[in-house]
Amino acid sequence: MASACFFYTPQTIAILVPLLLLLLSFTITPVYSSHIPATNQTFHPQQELNKLKMIRAHLDKVNKPAVHTIQSPDGDLIDCVLSHHQPAFDHPNLKAQKPLDPPERPEGHKPPRTEIGSFQLWSMNGETCPEGTVPIRRTTEEDILRAASFQMFGRKVRRWVRRETSSDGHEHAVGYVTGNHYFGAKASINVWAPRVADQYEFSLSQMWVISGSFGDDLNTIEAGWQVSPELYGDNYPRFFTYWTSDAYQATGCYNLLCSGFVQTNNKVAIGATISPTSWLDGGQFDISLMVWKDPKHGNWWLEFGAGVLVGYWPSFLFTHLQQHATMVQFGGEVVNSSPSGFHTSTEMGSGRLGGEGFGKASYFRNLQVVDWDNSLVPLTNLMVLADHPECYDIEAGMNTDWGNYFYYGGPGRNQRCP
Repeated sequence: MASACFFYTPQTIAILVPLLLLLLSFTITPVYSSHIPATNQTFHPQQELNKLKMIRAHLDKVNKPAVHTIQSPDGDLIDCVLSHHQPAFDHPNLKAQKPLDPPERPEGHKPPRTEIGSFQLWSMNGETCPEGTVPIRRTTEEDILRAASFQMFGRKVRRWVRRETSSDGHEHAVGYVTGNHYFGAKASINVWAPRVADQYEFSLSQMWVISGSFGDDLNTIEAGWQVSPELYGDNYPRFFTYWTSDAYQATGCYNLLCSGFVQTNNKVAIGATISPTSWLDGGQFDISLMVWKDPKHGNWWLEFGAGVLVGYWPSFLFTHLQQHATMVQFGGEVVNSSPSGFHTSTEMGSGRLGGEGFGKASYFRNLQVVDWDNSLVPLTNLMVLADHPECYDIEAGMNTDWGNYFYYGGPGRNQRCP
């Protein structure tokens, strides 16, 4: 067997020493979080290993075994999961159960004539999940690592509902009704792709169905579209849901990231990209959403688009919403993290102020609520409010085609909003 001999000359050593030092520097450089200053940071291998184990355990919990997986053009993986294996049935009150049959729609409900497939990018090629399964956007390790903390992944911070006092960096332009008992709401929501200036900010447009006080007992059901780079890793507008029964403290989550919401269909993926979107002085696209309380079982159901039932929030998840809602809100919200001491340039809606009207400003139209006898009725006392109208504003109206409607939104930082 041949052997090899190596002779190290002074010239060779002069080359190898810097190379070895460079390699050594890579092995001992501590790892820093992307949004935490590196000063006085120390790398703790055991802590990082424990964190990785927690992340993987959480992924195993939320990502259920799929019978089929669909690759979306935006990079998402949509897993087709047997309906009785979805995360909702991890809840102790739902163990060994199956999704309920659809309830009766509210009286006066007329679904829009729109094919549901045209609003979900993952199903554009006509592929959907098999019957008996539900489509679930797969959560990745990168999704969790983007979160401000592992504990807050998939959850909102407190005080995400507009009230009369300071909104803690969350700014709104909303229409709302209050002072009555409400059993649901319906609206068509114009869809845009607003610019979000920072990973830890977002821009959304949604409905809130609310009960309880604005203290620790706040109950909300929420649905709409949002652009959230932190949650999804991109700037696409995505269909989302949320719920809480304790003012965002320990209960609730986005989409299907915890046990709670029960999905009942194979056509809509919650958390998936909406397409197409509207463009300035061009085509305008909106999605129709309806949330209502089933009079028979008391659960809150969600309908998306052309009469497709997405699923329901079981009544037992809530306290006050087991009976009825006391407020309904519609509108936009952004996070203003005040970068460098200035107002954020994150856009709301289209990025244009509500006063600019159709084709420029974003809108909500055909606003309705569900009354005590399960009937859809027009709003009679719509009020509108903008936290900072120089940054994001709202203008309401009414006509025979759109019923109650409003235009809203804005660019954020501008000459009037420094």
